[in-house]
Amino acid sequence: NGSVQMESVLLYTFLEVSSDCKFREQLHSLQGRGIVPFVKGSYCYDDEVELQTDGNRSGHLQNGELVLAPEVNEEVVRIIAAQLAEIGDQFDKEIQARVVNDLVQHFLNENLSGEDITRLLSEAVEGLAQAIPSDMEQEKAILVLAMVLTKKIANTMPSLLQRVFSTTVNYISQQLHNYIVRMV
Repeated sequence: NGSVQMESVLLYTFLEVSSDCKFREQLHSLQGRGIVPFVKGSYCYDDEVELQTDGNRSGHLQNGELVLAPEVNEEVVRIIAAQLAEIGDQFDKEIQARVVNDLVQHFLNENLSGEDITRLLSEAVEGLAQAIPSDMEQEKAILVLAMVLTKKIANTMPSLLQRVFSTTVNYISQQLHNYIVRMV
């Protein structure tokens, strides 16, 4: 799905270029597991793609890199992710540890459905968005907050990266897809 792919690449690149990312190894392993498409310029290599039983590699590869849907311009996504990461660094200090720790506990609770986790993430993001200066677009603030929370949760507990990454991609895709399309 091209849209979720765009959100995945945006979140992945945001996390990759963010300062204070303590889970780079786990982040790069998301590509090897097919959770994130291969992104040019990232630090994941062709030999990390799993071989299928027929001897072919998973995904549509060209020169060792996944070919993204045509509507995903990687360079534009990379530039936008870097700009959002700068904003995220400013927001980072505003997010209280309690909010992050509560979300970590929710993500650790395997009895919560994906829908419940997404709702809890959404509530946390919207609560934090209330404190963001009104001179910033609300959608941009929500996008950055969701991505910063992803980083902070994964920094707190790297083993949650896959679950929080997938949840955030779903949340962004549901709530902000049109905004991202306009941005990219």
